[in-house]
Amino acid sequence: MNIGITGTGCYVPSIKIDNTDFNKNEFLNADGTAFGNSNEVIIEKFKSITGIAERRYAEKDLKTSDLGSLAAEKAIEDAKINKEDLDYIIFAHNFGDIVYGTIQGDMLPSLATRVKHNLRIKNPKCVAYDILFGCPGWVEGVIQAQAFIKSGMAKKCLVIGGETLSRVTDPHDRDSMIYSDGAGATIVEANSDGNILNHTSATYANGEAYYLYFGETYNQDTKEDTKYIKMFGRKIYEFAVTYVPQALKECLDGSGIGIDDVKKIFIHQANEKMDEAIVKRFYKLYEKEVPKGIMPMNISKMGNNSVATIPTLFDMVRRGKLENQDVQKGDVVIFASVGAGMNINAIVYRY
Repeated sequence: MNIGITGTGCYVPSIKIDNTDFNKNEFLNADGTAFGNSNEVIIEKFKSITGIAERRYAEKDLKTSDLGSLAAEKAIEDAKINKEDLDYIIFAHNFGDIVYGTIQGDMLPSLATRVKHNLRIKNPKCVAYDILFGCPGWVEGVIQAQAFIKSGMAKKCLVIGGETLSRVTDPHDRDSMIYSDGAGATIVEANSDGNILNHTSATYANGEAYYLYFGETYNQDTKEDTKYIKMFGRKIYEFAVTYVPQALKECLDGSGIGIDDVKKIFIHQANEKMDEAIVKRFYKLYEKEVPKGIMPMNISKMGNNSVATIPTLFDMVRRGKLENQDVQKGDVVIFASVGAGMNINAIVYRY
């Protein structure tokens, strides 16, 4: 029985934030001291490393569950299914719903439940729950959906990845320029044309658990007790380029597919240089050069919206919205992600 993706959709917020919009920020070191460089130099160096030139922020009246609902509507329409036939709604995120202008996350009820409410799904047998797995959350949600279908417990699942990271960023932290908002959704069904060939997941928490964490502002003059998303960027980079290539190889080898048959790698849009290094090391394990165009990228215009990056990227490529990138029936592609936890996962998929 084939189990695959029959519909995709994404919601790209309309508010575009350019790198120059950060020129007035007072960026500080972790110890609260000032940088020796101007903002112009800081921003230019940031762009050369991450590849990010602009990003999207959610409209003020929308929350993460709203973005997920809008993406889900498109995925349901694309799959041409009745929403009442959904057996599961799985929503991957990190911080829940955050009302614009506040910092407190709201996860009661679950975001998946809110999506079910927004979509006006009446079927009580449609089970809705959230998954907290860092940036690899959407990939893990697809893996779980496949397990439900494979066990006979489900036939149709809606898997969503959504986030509004712009609302949990410290304006004094350079890393605030990385994060963005958005949502991507997919329908995973039995008896589809596509098929999940293999998957792998891992959690490294023996010293790596807090590479991404919730911490205080770098502005030590403030008395506020607000927490923001923080990360040890260098540690994450070293972790990712060390462990992700091997995870990709393990997943691909277990699928029975050869490296030369892989047409696309949809990797979490975290950092352009890091992603390029991961894929380069992956191909080096096979003593191969990286094929041109193997790795679609949209981080330059979308930024890093965590769990939404891969489903959004996949939807854009499917719909021909990324220049010189497409997927054809029968193509073998890899979905792969790394993020908070520290978690790694991958799926080898025949489209």
